[in-house]
Amino acid sequence: MSEEGREREFLLLARGLMVGRKRLLLANVDLRLAEGESWFVLGQNGSGKSTLLATLLGLLPSLGGELRLGRAVADRRRIGYVPQEQRFDTALPCTVAEFVTLGLPDAEARHVVSTCVGEALEAMQMSTLANRQVHALSLGQRRRVLVARALARRPRLLLLDEPTASLDGHGAAQLAQDLERLRERDQVCLVHVAHDLRLARRYATHVAFVASGAVTAGPAAQVFADPRCAPLLEEFSA
Repeated sequence: MSEEGREREFLLLARGLMVGRKRLLLANVDLRLAEGESWFVLGQNGSGKSTLLATLLGLLPSLGGELRLGRAVADRRRIGYVPQEQRFDTALPCTVAEFVTLGLPDAEARHVVSTCVGEALEAMQMSTLANRQVHALSLGQRRRVLVARALARRPRLLLLDEPTASLDGHGAAQLAQDLERLRERDQVCLVHVAHDLRLARRYATHVAFVASGAVTAGPAAQVFADPRCAPLLEEFSA
């Protein structure tokens, strides 16, 4: 069988995953994430998207089922995470480059740190702002710095919690385009928790739609065409 015909090895595999904090929120979640895929996790506020993300990250234990990491991310340092918000303390000055360095292990050699930080800033078009104080950045620039911090560890799997939230249409589109460029170039698997259905329809290769305690997941065209999801998608986009 040709290389193209072989099924890509998974980065993360969930089978019958039970998700919740003190009570069950999502039942029987099945996901298979592979390199080069762009996943969009869609759903109304309170549907369980962020709880699912925390469970996939290992920050929250599952309530049952199976959750496995592939060989490429067996070292969890190869999994990046971009939170929706980050407070920047004005009392503790920190440049953009210094902040991005925080994404790397302390044991990294100086030349490795310099290379990783430089590549991460370039990917997010923030190289010219390397010496700017992070608290002086605009909202859009702060979002890019958060992504750059996660990219500094050169992740194979990158999970982003609403990276375009509160950005205007242009800013959201530009960030989405830069992430898509990164995915195509480095075959990183992206998982966006998102509210923007337009971006999902444009960039998603796969979709996980969260509603009514369940997750409908698969190739984007398949999920968007699923008649069971039609009324939920219509409500979500309203």
